[in-house]
Amino acid sequence: MSLRADILDAARQAVTVDRAATHGAPEDTFGAIAAVWSARLGLAVTPAQVCILLADLKTCRAWGNPGHSDNWVDLAGDAACGGELAAGGGA
Repeated sequence: MSLRADILDAARQAVTVDRAATHGAPEDTFGAIAAVWSARLGLAVTPAQVCILLADLKTCRAWGNPGHSDNWVDLAGDAACGGELAAGGGA
């Protein structure tokens, strides 16, 4: 198996099992973040946009520390959640 597959497998595990068990359903979490950020910023932020903004955060982290695999795992996980939310599969 390749490192690429390992990263995707770790992201899949994180967003479908591990973090859901710890933090609840991703669509609920991203929906709550969207509500808070909307209130703080004074503009509407969607759950899918939260995923994009979190991907920006992970991109900046990876830029500064590209060898830390968790940055890439989180980036892949945020992309997967955002794609699902944008397609109407979540909040």
